[in-house]
Amino acid sequence: MIGRIRGQLIEKSPGHALVECSGLGYEIDIPYTTFFNLPDSGQEVTLHTHFAVREDAQSLYGFASKLDRDLFRLLIKVNSVGPKLAIAILSGLDAQQFIRCVEARDTNALVKLPGVGKKTAERLLIEMADRITQLEGQFVPSAPDAPAVAGEPAGAPSAADVVEEAEAALIALGYKPQEATKAVSKVSEPGMNSQTLIRLALKNMIPAS
Repeated sequence: MIGRIRGQLIEKSPGHALVECSGLGYEIDIPYTTFFNLPDSGQEVTLHTHFAVREDAQSLYGFASKLDRDLFRLLIKVNSVGPKLAIAILSGLDAQQFIRCVEARDTNALVKLPGVGKKTAERLLIEMADRITQLEGQFVPSAPDAPAVAGEPAGAPSAADVVEEAEAALIALGYKPQEATKAVSKVSEPGMNSQTLIRLALKNMIPAS
């Protein structure tokens, strides 16, 4: 089991990271909430990981916090929730937000996530109610939102490219093209980079509980 990786961040994109450690490059699937917390390429990064082996594939999933990783492990034990859906859930809600949804039995926030229908949301609330007690000691009150990331440096993509990248990221997460376009247009401002735009679009689509 690969439980943690610390190394140089070689590449990053919404949903993926490439980390070099001891001469090996690890391709890691990450939720968007982790993507938003990654440093610039070339800097050192530490990710808490989960290694999954199937008959047809081996996948490594990475998370900015141990709490997110541990919640991911609990989510994939829920009936009909696999790694892909668990990553989608943690892309829209970080671990602390998800735990609050469970405690408040807030199905409305969960059904806004792509791939989560009403029945799945209800199943999550029922099955996770007892399981989140395993995370006791890791859950802390949420901190204020981090300040928006400053604009890209000189030579950065055009505003149109930034919007296109943000829309593509939301579509890849499972939102419909029209939903992605509408969400991005609501929060887009001049000088905003794609990372900030994606984060704000997701926040707008999934209001805090």
